[in-house]
Amino acid sequence: MKKTVIMLALIVSILSLNKQETVKIPKDSIRLRVIASSNREEDQRIKKEIVKNLYDELSQIQSFQTLEETRQYIKKKLPTFEEIVENTLQQEQTEKTFHINYGKNYFPEKEYKGVTYEEGEYESLVVTLGCGEGENFWCVLFPPICFLDEQENEKIEYKSFIKELLDKYF
Repeated sequence: MKKTVIMLALIVSILSLNKQETVKIPKDSIRLRVIASSNREEDQRIKKEIVKNLYDELSQIQSFQTLEETRQYIKKKLPTFEEIVENTLQQEQTEKTFHINYGKNYFPEKEYKGVTYEEGEYESLVVTLGCGEGENFWCVLFPPICFLDEQENEKIEYKSFIKELLDKYF
């Protein structure tokens, strides 16, 4: 009987963990989006290289406490961001065009780590490569969610509550 109750509790726990949560990004946020020219492997690789090269300048945002500080920093650094993208494209020896826009931009619905982020118009920095028809990289610059993934991957030990229960009782 005890095992049956535990198994039922585990099944209910698993089912409740599989529910997807829909999240609306707060109005007081700024997003980043880098859109590849196409889904060709080379275009996706170039997109990733641009994200990597922008990272140093964008990582400064981690220290900002307010939305206004972040806005001012992005506006001031727009020429630097353009230079980084241009230099990356030159290093990659590609003649792709690009466009950088800071303002209200449309974001489609996105699922990330089991959370669905609503589509909508968001204050954002958008880098569009070529015709912008490829998959994109996106994150939230403020509050600085972009940089959490970098920190998470360093020293996190993942544990499964369910596996621990199974190991304990079976």
